[in-house]
Amino acid sequence: MVGDSLVPALLLLHIVTTRAPRELPVAVALTAALALPLVWRRRAPLTVFGAVAAAAFVQWLMDVQLPADIALLVALHTVAANSGRRRTLVAGAVVEAGALLACLRWAAEGAFPALFIAVTAMVVAAAVLGVNVRTTRAYLAAVEERAARLEQQQDQQARLAAAEERTRITREMHDIVTHNLSVMVALTDAALYAQHRSPGKATTAMLQISETGRQALTDMRRSLGVLRTGEPDAERHPVPGIAQLETLADQMCAAGLPTRLEVRGGHAHIPATAQLTVYRLVQEALTNALKHTPTGTHAKVRVVCSAETVAVDVTDSGPCLPLPAATPSGHGIHGMRERAAAYGGKLEAGPLPGGGWGVRTRLFLDSGGAAA
Repeated sequence: MVGDSLVPALLLLHIVTTRAPRELPVAVALTAALALPLVWRRRAPLTVFGAVAAAAFVQWLMDVQLPADIALLVALHTVAANSGRRRTLVAGAVVEAGALLACLRWAAEGAFPALFIAVTAMVVAAAVLGVNVRTTRAYLAAVEERAARLEQQQDQQARLAAAEERTRITREMHDIVTHNLSVMVALTDAALYAQHRSPGKATTAMLQISETGRQALTDMRRSLGVLRTGEPDAERHPVPGIAQLETLADQMCAAGLPTRLEVRGGHAHIPATAQLTVYRLVQEALTNALKHTPTGTHAKVRVVCSAETVAVDVTDSGPCLPLPAATPSGHGIHGMRERAAAYGGKLEAGPLPGGGWGVRTRLFLDSGGAAA
């Protein structure tokens, strides 16, 4: 309002300093009626324009020429900058009509065309400048809204990525800890059982417990190494894959679950992430068999690799027990289904018709690129 008060103040000062004393009262009154409403032009542009136009019409009726007529152009500019196209056209038409009346009354002889063209150009310029201000303001508001929306989307994507990473780490830790602890518990029981009857076998079991513990630590460092900058463990110890299934089967045999492994087809072309998924699926299935089946159970792992798919089939000869990890807090079967779904596979887990338990799935490598 302070800035908008400068124009009325300058116009009133000009009238006071240039008009004769006998003309001063009428000139000051008309100038105040034309210029003072401009102080509130940003708050109520249409009302101010109406007041200024009415004052200009009274001025024309009284046949008094004033420099304060520029207030009409300022009011028109404000209407164009803050109102729609229709109101801007109506306000421009009102000012143009006033310009025509003023030129007809006050133009010198022969000067009407030039004067009318000049005044019309000022009216058009005021309206166009106001429309440009309104367009620029709307464009900047749209840009700010788009930037805020993009920032919100980025925050949402970051939160989703963090949630997915937490889920991945939780699944990895569950598979590593559950499997290795189950093997260590089984080996410890075997060592305790054999410590008096066969000390040599007990020593072998204890050595296997130590090796299993070191392997668990290595797997944990490798899985968490991606969270640390410059962590070398992930490079020194590559992620397990199909080639490590034989070691896994030997480990399960030592823990008390005789396991037979059958791998068909070459797996060199299979991505490392897909091979890790196969390894974790087999590891979780064998761990469940070790935990939930009695002594004497045998397991069989069959992996068939082709150019586009990897089929995984893990069965055991144990009795049909309730589905492991089927409770809401479990991560076993649920985590296996998530791993298979990442490669477009559907995991089936349940009792077999002839007895025992089976876990089957097929991974599609063409859908694993996005998951990787």
